[in-house]
Amino acid sequence: MINKRFVVGLTGGIASGKTTVANLFAEYGIQLVDADVIAREVVQKGSKGLTIITEHFGNEILLPDGQLDRAALRSKVFNNEVQRLWLNSLLHPMIRQTMLEQVNTSTSAYVIMVVPLLFENQLDSLVTTTLVVDISPELQISRTMQRDGVSQQQVEHILASQMSRQQRIDKADHIIDNQGDINLLRSQVARLHQLFLQQADELSIKPND
Repeated sequence: MINKRFVVGLTGGIASGKTTVANLFAEYGIQLVDADVIAREVVQKGSKGLTIITEHFGNEILLPDGQLDRAALRSKVFNNEVQRLWLNSLLHPMIRQTMLEQVNTSTSAYVIMVVPLLFENQLDSLVTTTLVVDISPELQISRTMQRDGVSQQQVEHILASQMSRQQRIDKADHIIDNQGDINLLRSQVARLHQLFLQQADELSIKPND
């Protein structure tokens, strides 16, 4: 469990700019705990996670160099709910545990936990406050098509599988509008950084319940 740390859960839909926002907080010396980075680490070559996955699916999900073949694994769980649930039940606790360990060993004034599916996977229960990076669906579609070289239909399919924009906004404690330029973004991050510093300081001097 997280021990009296002020943790900001940063989330947003695809191509909303979560990484950009997180990196702006990092410029203030704030530690980032990134669920996507950890998700890659728990299945890297030689990891317990990859060993269990290989035992379950066989060596065909490995590349010649022993690394995980992500495309092969995706094909195993795509449209197979049983296998997808098995994989999630293996990896999600590993990812969660590593996130908690990184938060508890962090030394910055507060911590930014970057989790794309923060609300969908109920990981908002691990954080002190939530911050949503918000852009319009139209911008999400155009940015994702440009960034990933995918079709509009593919992006719309991804959007349909995620929480809606309004649901995310309704759950958010704080919202960053990422539809303007980088200067607007920096000013919003600067304001929130000061707020989080103040709230983290207040949390640290509260007596234990």
